[in-house]
Amino acid sequence: MRAEGSRGPLRATPWLAAPFRPFYTLGTGYAVLLMVLMGLGLAGVAPAAFPMAWHGHEMIFGFAFAIIAGTALTALPSWAGIAELRGPTLALLAGAWLAGRVACLFGTTWPWGWVAACDVALPLLLMAHLAAPLLRLPQRRWRLPLGVFGLLALANAAWHAAAAAGDMAAAARALRAAVWLVVVMYTLAGGLFTPVFTANLLAGRGRGAPRAMWPALEVAALLAMVALALADVGGLQRACAPLALAALALQGWRVARWRGWQAADDALVGAMHLGFLWLLAALLLKALAHLGAPWPEALWVHAFTAGALGSMLLGLMTRVVLRHTGRQPAAPAALPWLLALVNAAAVLRVAAPALGPWALPAASALWTLAFAGWLWPHARMMGSASLPRP
Repeated sequence: MRAEGSRGPLRATPWLAAPFRPFYTLGTGYAVLLMVLMGLGLAGVAPAAFPMAWHGHEMIFGFAFAIIAGTALTALPSWAGIAELRGPTLALLAGAWLAGRVACLFGTTWPWGWVAACDVALPLLLMAHLAAPLLRLPQRRWRLPLGVFGLLALANAAWHAAAAAGDMAAAARALRAAVWLVVVMYTLAGGLFTPVFTANLLAGRGRGAPRAMWPALEVAALLAMVALALADVGGLQRACAPLALAALALQGWRVARWRGWQAADDALVGAMHLGFLWLLAALLLKALAHLGAPWPEALWVHAFTAGALGSMLLGLMTRVVLRHTGRQPAAPAALPWLLALVNAAAVLRVAAPALGPWALPAASALWTLAFAGWLWPHARMMGSASLPRP
């Protein structure tokens, strides 16, 4: 077996041996920084240096998109059969992510066009890198990431334009569109990974297997989610409640077929099912808010980002790091505790309107502890050469 990166200093760096290494490390570290800044501001320990609109933008386009990019670039060679990415090209993509974060943090005196250009560089470069290999594949489904990356770049550019013009309503709408794009990608990618990993686990433990994928249900669940997203972003508030209930029913039916309760004793797979339970909770919160429930409509966003995304990413990132550094994909002893912290943070964040002002800084602290606790041991794995595989 050829040693990782034996040609040139960039290829010899373990950080550039696989896409998940730089993107997981940078993205998770940045999320911890963002949550610390927000938590200190909410607790009154330090003045709020950045507005909440900026915090929401950076959690989506800084943190979440880094993990999406690292996961997609790591998984596509195995799942779609395209060439692996490493070395100088990977360094360029990671550098584009860093340029976007520097621009958003310190470019307050720059022309907004320069800030936006730095921030949308990564999705555009991803499209340029992936277009040729994905378009050559006969299965058209592999072209979907190109469309999602393009739409995320468009939403990000719209956010910057609206923020520069002082139109915070338009900026909020662009950010809401980006959240929905992440939700759709979550349901698609999570709906691919979760039943496969669950089936492997159940078969390995002699517990049977989930039902085979039903294409009609998959398409219906996707169409309901896309319709809800379009209605929400388009301001069709009367349509949101029935569409949210339809999406909830279809996603619930879909998730039940995976038999996740039989994998609850495995934290790696259980984390993914916890994430989908939070997605169902988010859809329910949104439906009830539009039907007159006495809570802010935006609570569904926090149920998704803090609960669904937080739980799924802890399980998925752990699996990716273990598998792609030559380790056994078995849940570390700390993972159940990290999941407990994330889920407690999500509950506090969703219940914050009823609990009082202490709940937001408490939720921020718990979520920060979870991801800092994940980063500490996994960064060392990602920064060292992979173990030899049998």
